[in-house]
Amino acid sequence: MDPLSLLMIVGAGAAFYFLIIRPGKQRQAKQAQMLTALQPGTEIMTSAGIFGTIAVVTDEQISLEVSPGVHIRILPAAISRVIDPIAEETPENAVRDDAEPPVD
Repeated sequence: MDPLSLLMIVGAGAAFYFLIIRPGKQRQAKQAQMLTALQPGTEIMTSAGIFGTIAVVTDEQISLEVSPGVHIRILPAAISRVIDPIAEETPENAVRDDAEPPVD
């Protein structure tokens, strides 16, 4: 086997690692860190797009309050992101009542 072929195989392996495997591991570590930091009162969004506030956290499931007095049970893996209350209150995200409708 000539050195150029060997170099191309090693280069393809390194590219595969840095473009696919490493980012996937970083995403998994970030998701695991988010799940360990969950506590009652945290506002979250599930992978199905359901918003709610965590009421009870156990290892196997989470009780999510989606409306006052309405609780659903979900798996921790179903949580896609934690809703940051500060980000929701920024003026860029606020909907103004006096805003003019778009003109077509």
